[in-house]
Amino acid sequence: MPIIVKLDVMLAERKVRSKELAEFVGITEANLSLLKQGKVKGVRFETLASICEYLRCQPGDLLKFEPDDTGEIAAANQ
Repeated sequence: MPIIVKLDVMLAERKVRSKELAEFVGITEANLSLLKQGKVKGVRFETLASICEYLRCQPGDLLKFEPDDTGEIAAANQ
């Protein structure tokens, strides 16, 4: 998938534990772990906003677009 989740990097930079963030956002640690690993197909803007609020960051600090050579995006847009 061409979207890379950098939440683990931001947690380390801010010295925040996943448990603290999950409690603030109102999601389980398991779901936060799946998000950190990039194993989710989507994230609610409300959830993303809460994460950014707690970590004092922008969505772009957490997500990165890296196109791959498989044409996954091009095929999905046809």
